[in-house]
Amino acid sequence: MTLPTIRVAALALIRERRLLMVTARARDVLYLPGGKIDPGETAAEAAAREAVEEVSVTVDPAALEPLFTVTVQAHGEPVGRLVEMQLFAGTTPDDPRPWAEVSAVHWVTTADSDRCPPAGAETLARLAALDLID
Repeated sequence: MTLPTIRVAALALIRERRLLMVTARARDVLYLPGGKIDPGETAAEAAAREAVEEVSVTVDPAALEPLFTVTVQAHGEPVGRLVEMQLFAGTTPDDPRPWAEVSAVHWVTTADSDRCPPAGAETLARLAALDLID
C-alpha cells in the first residue's frame, strides 16, 4: 500500500547568509517555518500563513518567490511516506520570534544540517549550492 504524500509549504527567510529555522515544543530538531497546505489555499498562502502562526512575521504571499520543491522521506513517519515541501523565498522587516508551537528561532548554516530532518538537510544543501547560505 502506498502512503499519501504529505504536502507542505515553507518560508526561506535568509539574513546574512543564514536561514531561519525553528524548534518546536522544546525539541532539538530544526524545522523551517511552514506546514500543511489547507484546502483552497495556495502553497504561497500556506507559507505566509505559517510564517505568522509560527514566527510572528508577515510576508505577502504574492511577493514570495518559489525556490524549489524537496521530496524526501517524511521525518517521524513510516518508511515510504514522503513529504513534498515547496520552499518560498521571502523578506520581511519583522523580527522573527517564537509563537504557538514554536519554542525557539535559530539562524542556521549548513553546519547545522545534522540537527535537521531529511527535508531540512536537503534544503540547506540546495540553498548552499545556490550560494544563498554558508
